[in-house]
Amino acid sequence: MRRKLTSIVNGAFPLGFVVLLLVTWEYLVRWKAVQEWILPGPALIARTLADNLPLILKHTQTTLMECLAGFTLAIILSFVLAFVMDEVPLLRRALYPLLIASQTVPIISVAPLFIIWFGYGVMPKIIVVILVCFFPIALSLLGGLAAVDREYLELFRSMKATRLDIFRMVKLPLALPSFFSGLKIAASYSVMGAVIGEWLGAKEGLGMYMTIAQRSFQVDRVFAAILTITVLSAALFALVVLIERLVIPWNRLTEWRDL
Repeated sequence: MRRKLTSIVNGAFPLGFVVLLLVTWEYLVRWKAVQEWILPGPALIARTLADNLPLILKHTQTTLMECLAGFTLAIILSFVLAFVMDEVPLLRRALYPLLIASQTVPIISVAPLFIIWFGYGVMPKIIVVILVCFFPIALSLLGGLAAVDREYLELFRSMKATRLDIFRMVKLPLALPSFFSGLKIAASYSVMGAVIGEWLGAKEGLGMYMTIAQRSFQVDRVFAAILTITVLSAALFALVVLIERLVIPWNRLTEWRDL
């Protein structure tokens, strides 16, 4: 009962704040405190979204495909690199600083190079998504693998378990909570990465839709695209949370006990 009440209260506060924000926003626009061509009200944005829904869904499909492709490849690459770095300490010491340094380079500054090298197809967008998602996944998984209790490792080594067995039966299960933490961050970043790639040049996608709307000063369409991107990011985040609860249900029970 206490858990259910806590869940309701925790969900009510953000929802109430969003409703208050939307009502205030609509009020300011209707009373001309803000010009509609600068900041359209929520009602106009909703109408624009409904009127252009087929076109927006078409662009959303392209962006979602880029997100899922890049996200999946980022997970695979992160697993491979984290496993190798965890097994080879020398390689970990060599590559870890490079991983950190790579995040100091703004992705939007190198994205134009991918357009030059690979053209205006989906490949540059997928590469941008990979770069955006790779770091949080790899770093979280690497941290989770490094945090495994040494006593568990010594126990399995004493039973003549191979490195692969230790990774599969000890390290990976214990590192899954950290892995999913990075996965949730990367899931929300993936949409942003795809949109950034589309801003620089694309035939379809929400980033392209936003660019066309911005050039024609259709601010309501820009906000409709922003809303769609937000919903898409939240949906991917929620999907990862759902998978996490199915894969490691014990982690959720631990979180409840900590409340």
